[in-house]
Amino acid sequence: QVQLVESGGGLVQAGGSLRLSCAASGSIRSINTMSWYRQAPGKQRELVASISSRGWNDYADSVKGRFTISRDNAKNTVYLQMNSLKPEDTAVYYCNFRSPDINVWGKGTLVTVSS
Repeated sequence: QVQLVESGGGLVQAGGSLRLSCAASGSIRSINTMSWYRQAPGKQRELVASISSRGWNDYADSVKGRFTISRDNAKNTVYLQMNSLKPEDTAVYYCNFRSPDINVWGKGTLVTVSS
């Protein structure tokens, strides 16, 4: 099994920055993808950014140029640097770990951006 621990959420003013972290532990295969999703009130969960163990990454159009995903494979940790935050970025952010036989979600961390 794999466990995920997220941290870094909070309240920030529009234009500010936050960095989210997600540490994975347990039976971690070397080939995997770690991602951040978010879910705003009344909306479906959506992919924000993902990064594979080989470093390939992908972003939602709404965050391109503002958010950066990175990972430290030695620490099995993924980060999401969020800059130029907007009120519409307000959501619960979930970490996801996926490998060929595992798909695990974190409990989520709340990000609130005030206008």
